Amino acid sequence: MFSHIFIGINDFEGAFAFYRPLAVALGLSLRFSDAEKHWAAWNKGDGFRPLLVIGRPFDGNPATPGNGQMTAFLAESRAIVDECHRLALANGGTSEGEPGLRPHYHPDYYGAYFRDPEGNKLCVVCDAPEISA
Repeated sequence: MFSHIFIGINDFEGAFAFYRPLAVALGLSLRFSDAEKHWAAWNKGDGFRPLLVIGRPFDGNPATPGNGQMTAFLAESRAIVDECHRLALANGGTSEGEPGLRPHYHPDYYGAYFRDPEGNKLCVVCDAPEISA
């Protein structure tokens, strides 16, 4: 459905340090990183698309978070949601909602919300029912 999601950033090194561990936890592979061009991208699997891209805006103006905009990542388990929220906070992010069920979306919606160090709102969600041991 998507070719790529582009998240505008101003501090490439800081943003890369924030997004790299999240990408690993979500099972994404680094496809390219160019500090001189101030951008990097990840995706899942061997294909080229879709991509998650972080970078400076092409128009040269500062990146700013948009009101009402959010990028949500699909996680394979609730444990990954928990881990991503922990990683986000450990790498300069701020919490916008602890990991937990959000039954007002649907009974198995387990999500966590946070902002990256530049204020972009992110979510990691698992829609699968909890697996009992």
